[in-house]
Amino acid sequence: MTRSEGRPGRRARLTAQAAFLYTGVLLHGAAFLLWVWFSLTVVYAPGVAVAPLLFATAGATSVTWLQRRRFAAYADTAIPHTPPVKAPDAFRRAVGRLRTAAYWRHLGYHQLAGPVLGVVEAVALALWVGSIGGITFYAWYWLLPRHWAFVQWSDVDGWKMAVAGLVVLPFLPRLTGALLRLESVIARRLLGPSRAEELARRVEDLAERRAETLAAADAERRRIERDLHDGAQQRLVSLAVNLGLARATLTDLPPEARAVIDEAHREAKEALEELNHLVRGLHPHVLDDRGLDAALSGIAARAPLPVQLAVDVPERAAPAVEAVAYFVVSEALANVTKHARASRAEVTVARAGDTLRVRVVDDGRGGADPSGGTGLTGLTHRVASVDGTLAIDSPRGGPTTITVELPCTLPSAL
Repeated sequence: MTRSEGRPGRRARLTAQAAFLYTGVLLHGAAFLLWVWFSLTVVYAPGVAVAPLLFATAGATSVTWLQRRRFAAYADTAIPHTPPVKAPDAFRRAVGRLRTAAYWRHLGYHQLAGPVLGVVEAVALALWVGSIGGITFYAWYWLLPRHWAFVQWSDVDGWKMAVAGLVVLPFLPRLTGALLRLESVIARRLLGPSRAEELARRVEDLAERRAETLAAADAERRRIERDLHDGAQQRLVSLAVNLGLARATLTDLPPEARAVIDEAHREAKEALEELNHLVRGLHPHVLDDRGLDAALSGIAARAPLPVQLAVDVPERAAPAVEAVAYFVVSEALANVTKHARASRAEVTVARAGDTLRVRVVDDGRGGADPSGGTGLTGLTHRVASVDGTLAIDSPRGGPTTITVELPCTLPSAL
């Protein structure tokens, strides 16, 4: 970097340090006077302290906000915001803030660290002004009117001030920078969130992002189901119909040709049936249109064994939760059909408060193990994706009971 390139950066840094000191003195002084006024009001006029309480908490919030802007603008330090207090009115928010650890950290900064830092900043600012003023003493001596008191000093005093300014001034940028870094550390500790609050916010952010991911995945499944239903499924239906018409009308074809048409017609019908299963597995239309009762009734009707179904959900859950409940029942009944050797099954779905409880029972041989590759591991992961729980009770000889509890309400992204 050349000297001409370095000067603007150095000049900007010195300007930012001077602005940091000046605004710090003003803000620390304002915060201190604000709380002195509030304290005196509480002591001498407690009957009217409600209005000062609201004003003081609002003023403290404003000063804290200004301090964050000050550190961001002049110290290149970003101080995260603390979690806000949620309350229906200003008074309850003000009282609620008094109960938070963040409020007392802010109070400690403004009332304990703030006055000390304000004095230190004032001293540093005075050193800057005094050093520059000492170096330029003789310019002031000749420019200011002769009747001003300080221009009556002797030349020896002016020479001493100039030398003192030249000695002190080179050290002031580093001292101011060290003060700025120290204040940044103190401000992050007291004005920013604590480690526990940061972790809580991080968990909340991760939960919201996970909810957004689940919502996006669910929307993508719906889109694929819609495209398959309106595109490939309709083409297969048309193909099967055309092959059926050809088989019925083209009676004079050779036996080999008719056999090919028959085989193609059969393959088209089987492909259509497999596609229907695939579409229902992605996301059934009936679940969106009519809810869990109708969607699960379709699963029970298609099962190769008798299924007793009972659904008591007076109020619908979140769409993602309904989808998980649907796939739990579908996969559980598929496992019963493939592995349990059961003669019957029972499915119970009920909502209790904010919990959707799904229970699948079969009279099969039991011994279901999630690590055995029967699809139970996938069920566990799907249930956990919405903060649900899955419990399996499957002793040898049966019966097997799968109990799933799902939260009915999820983050707003869902």
